Amino acid sequence: MEEKKFDVKSIIGFVLIFGILIFMMYQNQPTPEELEAQKKAEQEQLATEKKESKQEETLVTTANDYTNTQALDSTAKAALQSKVGSFAYSLTLPSSADKQTTVTTDVFELKFNNKGGQLSQVKLKNFVDYDSVPIYLVKDNNSAFNITFGTSDNRTLNTQDFPFQPTVTKSGENTVVSMKLKVSETAFLEYRYELKPNDYMIDFSIKSQGLSNVFNTSQPITLDWKQKGIRHAKSIAYENRYTRLTYMHDEGKVDKLSQTGDDDEIAEDVEWLSYRQFFFSSILVSNDSPFKDVAMTSKNLVDDEEIDTLFTKIYTSKLPLAYNGGELNKSLGLYYGPTKAETLKSYDKGLEQSIPFGWGIFGWINKIIFIPLFGFLIQYLPYGIAIIVMTILVKILLSFVQYKQFLSQAKMKILKPELDAVREKYKDNKLKAQQETMAIQSKAGASPLSGCLPGLMQIPVFYALFQFFPTAFDLRQKSFLWADDLSSYDSILELPFSIPLYGSHVSLFPILAAVAIFFYMKMTTGQQVASQPTQEGMPDMGKMMKYMIYFSPLLMLVFFNNYASGLSLYYFISNLISIGIMLVIKNYIIDEDKVLAKIEVSKTKPKKQNKFQKKMAEMMEQAEAQKQAQQKGKKK
Repeated sequence: MEEKKFDVKSIIGFVLIFGILIFMMYQNQPTPEELEAQKKAEQEQLATEKKESKQEETLVTTANDYTNTQALDSTAKAALQSKVGSFAYSLTLPSSADKQTTVTTDVFELKFNNKGGQLSQVKLKNFVDYDSVPIYLVKDNNSAFNITFGTSDNRTLNTQDFPFQPTVTKSGENTVVSMKLKVSETAFLEYRYELKPNDYMIDFSIKSQGLSNVFNTSQPITLDWKQKGIRHAKSIAYENRYTRLTYMHDEGKVDKLSQTGDDDEIAEDVEWLSYRQFFFSSILVSNDSPFKDVAMTSKNLVDDEEIDTLFTKIYTSKLPLAYNGGELNKSLGLYYGPTKAETLKSYDKGLEQSIPFGWGIFGWINKIIFIPLFGFLIQYLPYGIAIIVMTILVKILLSFVQYKQFLSQAKMKILKPELDAVREKYKDNKLKAQQETMAIQSKAGASPLSGCLPGLMQIPVFYALFQFFPTAFDLRQKSFLWADDLSSYDSILELPFSIPLYGSHVSLFPILAAVAIFFYMKMTTGQQVASQPTQEGMPDMGKMMKYMIYFSPLLMLVFFNNYASGLSLYYFISNLISIGIMLVIKNYIIDEDKVLAKIEVSKTKPKKQNKFQKKMAEMMEQAEAQKQAQQKGKKK
C-alpha cells in the first residue's frame, strides 16, 4: 500500500515540474522587438564572416595596412635619410613588415614576406612526402631571393632589408600579387607575381618606376637566389643522388653542377636554371634576354644520413640584371612543382631537360620509347603490372640477342675438344697454338667475341632503364604487393643498426632480383666457362666469369637495397623471363647436332681473314718474335 502511494506522489511531482518548465519557457519567450534585434544581429554576423572569408581568399594584407599612425619627427627622418638615402621613405611608413601575405590557388599555398617582398613559403597542395607531410619547397627561411643594387649617392643596398607594400588584384581568372618598395608614392621598385589557375609556373617580373635618378647604373645590380633543398623522400641519401642544379645556356646547351660533392660554375647566356630536388623542382626562367655571367654554387649537406636528415643540398646563384634607360624591367618565370616530364615539357622552354634521362643514346631511348610506352600502359594497368608488362615487351624484343649469345656458346662447347687437342699438340709453340685456334674458330664461324657483341647491344637498354625508373614521377607513392612506394625502397625489415653500403633495412625485391641473376648467370656463364679456352698471355676469362657469377648478385643485393623498388622489380622479372627464354632456346630451338653439322660444312668453305683477324695475327707474330729474341739474348 505504501508503495502505491509513493508511485502516485512521484507521478504528481513529475507533472508539476513539467508544468513549471512550460510556464517558465512561455514567460521567457522573446518579445517581437527582441526577435527583430536578434535577426538583425545574425545578419550582421553573417555579412562580417563573408567579408573575412573573401579577404582570406584573396589576401591577408593590403596597402591600406600601411596607413601612417604616428608621424616621425624631423630628427628621426633625418637619421633615416642619412642611413639609406632615398629609400628612407619606405621606412617612414608604419608597415606590417613582420607579417606575411597569404595567397591560395588550386596548386599552391603561398606566403609572401612583406619584408623583402619575396616568397617565404611555397606549399604544393596536391602532394605529400613519405611521412604524409605536405610538400614545401620554400619554408622556414630555407630560401632567399633579393636584389643588391647601388644608388646615386654611393650606397649599396639590398631589398631584403626593406618593407614592401603588398596589394592583390584580379586579372580575369588570374591573381596578381604586387609587392612595392617605395621611394615615394609614385616611385618604387615592384615585384609582380601573377598566379594562374592549375599552373605551377608563376609569371614574375621585376620593374621600377621613377628610379632612374636613384639607381647608380654604373654599379652592377644582382639578383641573388639561395635555397636549401628540403628532404621529401624516405632515403635522404637516395634523394640526394637525384638532387642537382641544372641550367640551360648558350642557346640550348644543358649542363649540371656536381651530383655528389661541392661545385661552382660561371656560365654565360643562361636561359633558365633549375634547383632540382629529386621529384620536385624550383626553376627560374628568363622570359626575355638570357642572364649574362651567372655564378652558381652547389654544396652537399648530407655527410652522414643518420645525422643530416633535414636538407640535401644548398644552391646559390648570382644573376646580373640590366638597366634599360636607368630603370629595371625584367620578365621572368618561377616554377615550383613536380619534376614531371609531361608538365615541364608543356612550357616549351626545354625544362624537361633538367630531368636526368641519361646522356646521348640512353636519353633518346627513354624519351622516344620508355616514357611514352610506360605512360600508355599506366592508363590501363596498375603501376606494378605496367612494369611487368613493359619488362615482357622489352625481353621479347631482345630475345634474338639471347639466341645469338646461346648459339655462340653452343658452338664453343662443340669445338672445345678440338681446340684442347690443338693446344696440346702445340703446347711448346704458343704462337702456333693461338694461330690454329683462331683458324678453327674462324672456319667454324665461332668466336668468343661473337657471344659478347650481342650482349653489348643490351647495354643501352639496360642503362636507359636504370635512368628511367628512379626519375619516373608516375611511380611516386604507387604501391605494388608489399612495396608501398615503387619510387623508393621496399623495406620488409628494419634493422637496429646500419650496415655500411647496405643501410638499416632489408628490401625484398633486390633479394629476389639477386637470386634470379645468380641462377641466370649460373646457367649461361657457367656453360661459357666450360667452353672458354685459355689463351696464352691473356687473362683467364673462365676464372673471371666464375667470379662474376657471385659478384653480380652480391652487387645487386647491396647496391639496390636503397634504390627504387620499381627498378629492382624490373630486374627480377627481366631475369626470370631470361631464364625462361634460355630454356626454350636450349631445349626447343638449338639442336647441337645440327649446329655441329653446320660447323663441319663451314670448315670446308674457304674463309678469308678480315682486317681485325689479320691485325691480331700480325700482333701475335710480333709478340712471339720479340719473345724469341729475348730468349736468345738471355742465352748469350
